[in-house]
Formats: sequence, C-alpha cells, structure tokens
Amino acid sequence: MQPEETLHTALRRIDGKGYGAYKDIRGIYRFSEYTFCIDHVQGDPFAAPSRVRVMLPRQTAGFPAEFFSNKSRAIALADVLSRRFGDACMRRTGNGKGSGKSGIIAMDTPGQEVLERTSVIVRDGEVEARFVVGLPAFGRRIAGREAETMFFHDIPAIVRASLLFSSLDPEEIRLHCEVCEDADCLRRQLKELGLVAFVADGAILPRQSGIDDLPMEGADVVPFSSPPSMRLTLHVPNRGMVSGMGIRAGITLIVGGGYHGKSTLLKAVERGVYNHVPGDGREYVVADPDAVKIRSEDGRRVEGVDISPFIGTLPQGRTTTAFRTDDASGSTSQAANIIEAMESGARVLLIDEDTSATNFMIRDQRMQELVVTEKEPITPFIDKVQQLFRDCGISTILVIGGSGDYFDVADAVICMDEYLPEDRTTEARFIAARYPGERRPEGGSCFGRPARRVPGRDSISPRKGRREVKIVVRERSHIGFGMDDIDLRAAEQLVSVSQTSAVGAALWYAVKYMDGRRTVGEVAHRVMEDIAAAGLDILSPGAPGNQALFRQHELAMAMNRLRSLKVRTAPIDW
Repeated sequence: MQPEETLHTALRRIDGKGYGAYKDIRGIYRFSEYTFCIDHVQGDPFAAPSRVRVMLPRQTAGFPAEFFSNKSRAIALADVLSRRFGDACMRRTGNGKGSGKSGIIAMDTPGQEVLERTSVIVRDGEVEARFVVGLPAFGRRIAGREAETMFFHDIPAIVRASLLFSSLDPEEIRLHCEVCEDADCLRRQLKELGLVAFVADGAILPRQSGIDDLPMEGADVVPFSSPPSMRLTLHVPNRGMVSGMGIRAGITLIVGGGYHGKSTLLKAVERGVYNHVPGDGREYVVADPDAVKIRSEDGRRVEGVDISPFIGTLPQGRTTTAFRTDDASGSTSQAANIIEAMESGARVLLIDEDTSATNFMIRDQRMQELVVTEKEPITPFIDKVQQLFRDCGISTILVIGGSGDYFDVADAVICMDEYLPEDRTTEARFIAARYPGERRPEGGSCFGRPARRVPGRDSISPRKGRREVKIVVRERSHIGFGMDDIDLRAAEQLVSVSQTSAVGAALWYAVKYMDGRRTVGEVAHRVMEDIAAAGLDILSPGAPGNQALFRQHELAMAMNRLRSLKVRTAPIDW
C-alpha cells in the first residue's frame, strides 16, 4: 500500500502525456480516512470508465452494530449507502469536463427493490464502495490537474457525504433496515403457514406506468384491503402485527373485469420475491422465494426438454420426451418454460392469461368435438394444474378472465372489483355446480416425471474471435455471451441490469459443475451455494461493482436460452 502522496506525484508526472500513461497509477493508496484502490485503468477516454474502490474501517464509517446485526440489515444498510453515494455523485459539479467520459464519477445504484449488490458491501461495520471514474483527458492527453481534483477533492467529498454515519439520517437508515428485516421475516413464515404469498393491508400496488416502477399517487389510488375470509395477522420484529391477505398453497385464480387490478396484483406477488424500499407501497408484499413467472415465448430455442406432460406425439411421429426446436410456438414454449421451472426448483407458478398461449391454457368442449383428442397433441394446462400440485407440490396463481372452466380446479378464487379483492371461492363453486362443464379431461391422471437434462460443458463458451471471454450486458433483457445473444425478455423477475450482469458471469462460472451427471437445475443450485458461501465476487475477477444477486431460476433461464446449449436426457432417478 502506497501513501496518497505517491498518487499526487504520479499524476503530476504524467500530466500532458499520452492517455496510456494512466496505467502507472493503478494500485492501492492509503488516504487519511480510507484505503483507495484503482483496480482497472481504462485504455482510452472513450472506453468504459476505470474501476475504483474505497474501503472505510468500522471506526471511520461509524455505523452502530444494530444496522448490520444480521444479513437483512447489512444488505439494507449497503442499499442505503449505494443510493446516497449515487445522490452525492449527481450533486457534484464539474462532472464530465474533457474528452469522452472524462470526469465521470458514478455508482451502480438500485431501483425499488433492495438487492444484495457489489456496489457497496458492509462486512462487520467495514464499508467497501465500488464505483467508476472517467479519467480526465483533453483529446487523448492526460489532464493531470483535473485528475488530482477528482481524486483529492471530489471523491473525498462524496465519501464523506454518503458513507459516514455522521453525515446521514439515522432514522432513514433505521427504517430501511427494519422494513427489510420485517419483509424477510414475513417471507420465512409463509411455508410454515401453508402460504405462497402475503399482501399486506394498506399496500399500494399500482405503479406510475409500465416503464416507471414508482408507486402511483393521487386521490384515485386504492390501498389494498384483504377480504375478511382471507385475512391473517402476522408478527414481525419491528412493525409488530401486520394484517393482510394470505394466498394459500394450491390453485388460486385471480378474476375480475378488465382494468380492475388482476394483473397488478399478480405483478406485485411476482416482485414479492424481493424486498422493497420504504415508501414503495409493496414493502410487506412477499412471495415464496421460488415463485416463478411463466409465459409463452414464441421463437425461443428449446433444447432437449421433456414436454410430454403437456405436448404428446407430434405429426410425423415426432416425440416430445426430448423436444428440440430453434423456433418454439406459443404452446410448446410455455410447456418448456414450466418444465424448466420445475427443474430449477420452482414451488409456485405465476401465470397471466394475457401473456399465455390460448390453446395451451384451455380447450373447450366444442373444440374437443371438432378436433378429436387423437388429433390434438396439446394437453391444456387446466388438465394438469391440479396434478402439478398433487404430484409435484407446485402451486399456481393464475390471472384468468376468459374461461370459467377453471372454477372446477381452483382451491381459491379472488375477484378484483375496482382494485379491491373479494373472496368469491364459494360463489365460483356454486356456479361450477350449477353449470357443469362438458369438456372432457385430457392427458391422463398423473403428471409424470419429466426426464433429467444434463448440460454439455463444451456447448457453453463465451469465446468470441481471439477473446477467450466476451460477456457483454448492456440491458436487463439481453446477455452477449461469446457469439450468442441470450434473450431474457421472458425472465420477468429480473429487475436490474446488475442482476443480468451477474447471471452472465455465473453462466460461465457454472461450467465447473457440468460433469456429465448434474442436471441444469443441480448446476444452478451449486452456483447459488457458492455465492451464499463466498459472495458474488466469486463469479468475476477484479471486484466489479455492477452486479446484484439473482436466483437460480434466472440462471437456469439464461442457460436454457443459450442457443449453443446441448443437453443429454438422463434416466429418471429422482
């Protein structure tokens, strides 16, 4: 470790030289309040900014132990610090002087969800912040004086404003920690209570728009209120008693007229696998951590998936026990998505008819008469949803507005009426008995056990040209992985590009567990075990600050959507 004066000297020495001379400043420096690390130096003022870190000892950061006494609180504290650091960067003046990215100071900052991130890490009160800087230049000549201002004035001011307890609002931090701790406590109670989701009374579920995840505001916003028959009161350590609607394991329908809030409720449950910031409105909306959103996905590649529980023998005698296609239809893609979710350990399926293939969801009596079963390979979801729960322990929450036939298979029916839920289970059963359906169940009496899929390690390579590893993530829904582009638009529970960045790194890391015996789900599970034990840094060298924790389901989705993937179907032994 070098004294900060060494960095001063180096910047004055290289002032005015070619940009490549900046490589001389890479290293670790001892400042008065923190350790400063320059991990990666950009090669050009127009290239991706340089990566740096500051590390504050516990005594300097000054956070009381109550704010990092458990994992929930430590992640919440790190989340607050990421937000405040980003705010301080935005308030800084003089940002961006010079060529290209000169003068930039920026951190990967969160959205409405509170995720474990690499931007700020809190370890037993020590704080490590990772961010990027655009090393200043005029043309391609080093602007040494401007760099000195950045390193010795701007960054210290940002650190003091955002990473020291004495500079922050203790009540804001306390609330952040308590809300996250309470949400985690609620989520842990779900299984023991036989629930798959919980939606607190008073929650604000609607969002500003489809591209703005902030809560809707105004007099027209209707706070959530549980139907009395579904209301539970749970205890959490900070808020005390929290009442709300419990959604039990089994098959739950969400029905109601158009624009009455059906999909809004499902979306809130979908995001309930994550914690949310205070004021989001969904702070106490929680779901089973293994709840997975399922939709149809026209055009996706499917590799060796046993979709036979849903899709039987195809024309020309093509079997579906190891189904492969480069251009899946709506029904085959949705079938594959369910089987793959089962492989990755899903315990709850979240489905909205608006994003589902109609012929996959239902086949009514009239269509059964016109197209006989022998000529229709698709077994609709209505005939498998109970088997999924009975045989596999997988619950379903389904938004449905177009087919009352689902009343026959539902354990609970929630009707959204002007944005408020009503328990219509008894009424739906009465209607089902009064108007019995005439369609015939199809697809047999049990779900079956789909064949195991073992990925081939040689089919997963990020090589591109002469580069051994080329993994590029610029948006939430796509990963550039070597020669392939992985389309993750259907992975709707990815909420941050930082998660996608981590998924890309994890996909390459996962190859170490592909031994010719482990399945896709088993490989993904081993990666998550490693992350739980050693943190996200295990995935990538160089201490990147732009990654966030994901679930094994999203890693499996990325693997399954890699167009070079090859799998071997293995005997069923589980």
